[in-house]
Amino acid sequence: MTAWRDPNVQQEISVTSAIGVMTNGMTLFTAVGDIEILDLWSECITANGVTASTLQYAVTATGLAQQTISGASASLASATSGTIVALDGTALATAPNIYTTGVGLGQTARGINMLGGLIQAIIGVGSTTGTWRHYLRYRPLEAGATVS
Repeated sequence: MTAWRDPNVQQEISVTSAIGVMTNGMTLFTAVGDIEILDLWSECITANGVTASTLQYAVTATGLAQQTISGASASLASATSGTIVALDGTALATAPNIYTTGVGLGQTARGINMLGGLIQAIIGVGSTTGTWRHYLRYRPLEAGATVS
């Protein structure tokens, strides 16, 4: 068997979101076409208040119901600038890891395949008070697949 690589499909691409307060159901990224999520993480830009909010990642493929791709994180209360919340990827129910030192492990397990649609934040308790930026490293699974 000979391996063949479609020259129209890029191997890995990284995108970042705008900076803002996280709200429940917030769309972090929109995938046009099928992709494999390789890393997904969120960075605290300005300190969070004492509200015990949590972060859970979810996807909503076009025309289908929302599906969670992580459990809920530990509390984001009092998260400081530089705190990272990173998708673990071990299982779809595993909570994201929280790193308070500005350094954290990326997704160490395996990628998450998704049909085109939305990558969203599920915020438990209430909106965050601090601002956050989100990072996605992905691989297109079909020609022309993009994320914005």
